[in-house]
Amino acid sequence: MNSDGPSSTSAVAGSADSATPRRNSKRPKYSKFTQQELPACKPILTPGWVISSFLLVGIVFIPIGLASLLASRNVVEIVDRYETACIPEGFKKDKVKYIQSDSNKTCNRNLRVKKDMKPPIYVYYQLDNFYQNHRRYVKSRSDQQLKSKNKENETADCKPEATINGNAILPCGLIAWSLFNDTYSFSRSSQKLQVNKKDISWKSDRDHKFGKDVFPKNFQNRTVKGGATLDASIPLSKQEDLIVWMRTAALPTFRKLYGKIEVELKKGDVIQVILENNYNTYSFNGKKKLVLSTTKWIGGKNDFIGIAYLTVGGLCFLLALSFGIIYFVKPRRLGDPTYLSWNRNPGGGSNN
Repeated sequence: MNSDGPSSTSAVAGSADSATPRRNSKRPKYSKFTQQELPACKPILTPGWVISSFLLVGIVFIPIGLASLLASRNVVEIVDRYETACIPEGFKKDKVKYIQSDSNKTCNRNLRVKKDMKPPIYVYYQLDNFYQNHRRYVKSRSDQQLKSKNKENETADCKPEATINGNAILPCGLIAWSLFNDTYSFSRSSQKLQVNKKDISWKSDRDHKFGKDVFPKNFQNRTVKGGATLDASIPLSKQEDLIVWMRTAALPTFRKLYGKIEVELKKGDVIQVILENNYNTYSFNGKKKLVLSTTKWIGGKNDFIGIAYLTVGGLCFLLALSFGIIYFVKPRRLGDPTYLSWNRNPGGGSNN
């Protein structure tokens, strides 16, 4: 009888619960994760651990910084600013008028090689005070149009360079319209140096962002041209100058790859440069520079990485040294309760 009693009672209670409607509860389902009851490691930062950690960071970072700085210093770089030097004397006071005129824009420059330069030698153009990161400028393009032949009329985001006489401009937008159009040719001892312009853009851009069956249409057909023109018989995927330019820069001073010289240049060589000074940077007080540079494992010339590693490594080493001196000169027992404020002043009142 006693064994049957509890079962009958629970059956009655169960039937009563099923008859009573349940209220929706906002209580989350219990789990050790939500209740922060998972096993956790709580390391105690003892003086030995702190000193060892700082010392380890210093030992690792300082050699990396030295190697990076040394590699950067071994990069040979020639930089020539030419936007002012290539203005004729008669136009020095009105540079905008000169660049907008039909005058001859050819300019001759001589570059002296100060150290041996091993190939490949990368040719860049550098622009200063050019804000490619301006919101309206960055949005003025159509990625669908660049990628697909069937989307050539997708020009809604390209204003004011979207259409001309009701026909879509391809490529549309301010970025493409302002394509850099200065050109450079190089020679040494009257022998021309070939500039290889193949594979100067990102492979992912060529393969996925610019269509192989998309060709320029109605491009730079207005009276006012913003920059270079494009060959209408070459698909956009092979217009590498355009692909390089369309990858907008984050900062107002930037370099973009123009090509590669694949012969060695010796110390003392004089490189004759014939350039066409076509691009208008005078309207916004911009600067133009021609850059020839080699590379190392770290890339181009960049002292900042090496200096940053040396600074952090040196600071950590000094902290480790300071903490070590303090710990050995005036050590104290870990977890000593006498340093607690209520133990140092048991009365809880003023020290006076």
